[in-house]
Amino acid sequence: MAPTRAEADRDEKDQRITGVDGKHMQIGEVAARTELSLRTIRHYEESGLVVPSARSQGGFRLYTDGDVARLMVIRRMKPLGFTLDQMRDLLDATDHLDAEADLDADEREALLKRVREYQQAAAEQVEKLRIQLTRAEDFEGTLRARLEQNTPAARA
Repeated sequence: MAPTRAEADRDEKDQRITGVDGKHMQIGEVAARTELSLRTIRHYEESGLVVPSARSQGGFRLYTDGDVARLMVIRRMKPLGFTLDQMRDLLDATDHLDAEADLDADEREALLKRVREYQQAAAEQVEKLRIQLTRAEDFEGTLRARLEQNTPAARA
């Protein structure tokens, strides 16, 4: 059965919004997938960390799964205290590693060294966060115990 005119119009509109190949997402869907606000995504775009892969005919930002993956790297770096410049540097290194099949050995090793340095810095930050979490859990346990001691049922 042939689609109605309304269905055809809707499909055409969907293609303009999501891209011809259906692989593009608008910023709202990207925000939902990454759990980042629209404002944060726009800030990362303004900072040059992520660039929408396309624009719709109406000028809406369109993103791919690769753009979402890039935003997830940024999102994971942020709580570890990495700066925007450090994020940019790591993304640049990984972009070159992913795109440059004909890197010479020295170039590849220099890029891998940069990535290793970020991995080591991330590991150090994770350890610091584990220590902070342990202290926070201890504190919460102390408060819980105090509350349990001072409830009427505990006094009886």
